[in-house]
Amino acid sequence: MAPQRHATITDVATRAGVSIATASKALNGRGQVRAETRERVFRAAEELSFRPNALARGLLSGQTRTVGLLTSDSVGRFGIPVLLGAEDAFGAGEMAVLLCDARGDAIREQHHVRTLLTRRVDGLIVVGESTDPRPSVSRDLPIPVVYAYAPSQDPADVSFVPDDVDGAAQAVRHLLTLGRRRIAHVTGPTHYQAARERAAGVASALEEAGLSLSGGQVLYGAWSQRWGRQAADVILRADPETDAVVCGSDQIAAGLMETVRERGRRVPEDLAVVGYDNWEVLSTETRPPLTTIDMNLEALGRTAAQHLFAAIDGRATPGVHRMPCRLVIRDSTV
Repeated sequence: MAPQRHATITDVATRAGVSIATASKALNGRGQVRAETRERVFRAAEELSFRPNALARGLLSGQTRTVGLLTSDSVGRFGIPVLLGAEDAFGAGEMAVLLCDARGDAIREQHHVRTLLTRRVDGLIVVGESTDPRPSVSRDLPIPVVYAYAPSQDPADVSFVPDDVDGAAQAVRHLLTLGRRRIAHVTGPTHYQAARERAAGVASALEEAGLSLSGGQVLYGAWSQRWGRQAADVILRADPETDAVVCGSDQIAAGLMETVRERGRRVPEDLAVVGYDNWEVLSTETRPPLTTIDMNLEALGRTAAQHLFAAIDGRATPGVHRMPCRLVIRDSTV
């Protein structure tokens, strides 16, 4: 017995009494097709159990259904969750994904962009290694580009970043609900936008509550446990009555808690501590487990991918879009 032949676009057009071009426009939602004609084509496709394969859909729409993911995060701690979220969204739409790692090198990045263009990708997501604004690669490209985690310096581009100002403010508001009033802030280097924005969030939440920063100033340093240990001593000397600390990263918080315990303070009874990043390799293993701010990077990646779909369809959403962070409560505060 011969295998059953699959219906083709020609079969659908014949049954619907329209041209092949009209049938393809109706099925792909492209071009001006009367509602009555579109309904007739869909009915014919359903009766014939017509299912175009990915290649055929690409030929009909002028798309390859392939997208590029270009990352500069050689460590992957922040880039990988963004990429996983984006790939989830692309998989749901049956898109093929080509991943390139520029390793923070501008020349390598340009090489990857040219390579992706030769593969005729329909669009590109650029993932940064920090939230610092980065140079745009969109100019003169024939495809839409969406930036994730690190925003483009060009306001005409589409960028998605975590809302670090609100994330840090959430941390302070959580501590205030617990009755803490002498709150210090330890964070990373001042040249990182993330450190500056988190400090701004802490300051705004304290100001709303009519409070000032314990110790009188933000303690800027490295994104490291070593800096957290050093900062703990600075805080306890500057204001021994400090009852809470918001840290700019989980690493800083882990180091700070270590020294605080060595100095005879209990966490959270004497000093509540909040981290940032929800890097679970660390935040769930500290003693006690760490309350922290999660940047929802997988959700950020999925949203960036969905907006790339929209941009491919001519519905770009220019500007920097700030995505909400969330508070993850563990034993270091409660």
